[in-house]
Amino acid sequence: MNQSRSRVIDKLLHSDEPSIRWKVLVRVLGEDPHSTKIRELREEIRVSPRAKALLAGGERESAREPKVYAKYQGAHWVLAALAEIGYPPGDESLLPMGHQVLRHWLSTSFYKEFDSKSAVPKHRSAEGVPIIRGRFRRCASQQGNALYSLTVLELAEEGRPCLAERLLHWQWPDGGWNCDRNPKADTSSFMETLLPMRGLAAYGELTGDREVREAALRASEVFLSRRLFKRRSDGKVIHPNFRMLHYPLYWHYDLLGGLKAMAEMELVTDLRCGEALDLLERKELPNGGWPAEGRFYSLATSDPDSAHGSYERVNWGGSGKSRMNEWVTVDALFVLRAAGRI
Repeated sequence: MNQSRSRVIDKLLHSDEPSIRWKVLVRVLGEDPHSTKIRELREEIRVSPRAKALLAGGERESAREPKVYAKYQGAHWVLAALAEIGYPPGDESLLPMGHQVLRHWLSTSFYKEFDSKSAVPKHRSAEGVPIIRGRFRRCASQQGNALYSLTVLELAEEGRPCLAERLLHWQWPDGGWNCDRNPKADTSSFMETLLPMRGLAAYGELTGDREVREAALRASEVFLSRRLFKRRSDGKVIHPNFRMLHYPLYWHYDLLGGLKAMAEMELVTDLRCGEALDLLERKELPNGGWPAEGRFYSLATSDPDSAHGSYERVNWGGSGKSRMNEWVTVDALFVLRAAGRI
């Protein structure tokens, strides 16, 4: 390991954020995730200011069922964030939010479906999931994110098979998902495929369900066949944001998010990840670490309880192309270690 990366890892190991220290120890340095040291660190995450701030938003919304998906303070997003930062699994105090998320994403409307020969306006969502030209047009990132969160946090075990079943039912022939209601849309969306793939991969690993694991592998081809950020037709970048680094991704996509999912699924050594890995390494800062080149959230400037819109209760390090973001950096190091580049 070069000296610059060693210095960055040492800096991260002394971070004020216990979640950063946990990610470095377990995902970069390979420490036993079940050791006493790591269990104690996860307890520190449980009572950290970040976890408390996230939970304050989720608990506020828990009495407002329609707000489960409120960006980015609803229960859906709170559980997703907790799963990402290493919050300890099996915390029964999270069950009310877990059940709220399940009720929302497994409501009767997601078991209804209807055929249409033309585009279907979004206001008809209450009628069920439209099938256009033989493909379910469903924003599966929502059920996928819920499955990932509940699996990682070990919550609401009874509902996880139902989320997995819906995802399998809606999966497109090319392995992914898409909610585009344009009849001409015949290719899966990166944004709608990343989270279902991660959810199915995590659930399949936990349960050993072969069908679920194979579905996650089929989904990986949506990304691998496009080198994680390029069109198959002409080799051009699919979207400028795909080349940039962000944290958190929420329901969005970038090459680091794609590589992270490949690393989790032990697919990052596939040769088709090579270009994305090269680009990630080129983005390493001269003094070490990686920046957040953009962000998908805003911070509430006043009372977060009265804020409206896509506001966060916590700061994820902001963005800036010339300064290190701890969250981006620790994920980049995890990916490079899994790829054998550290």
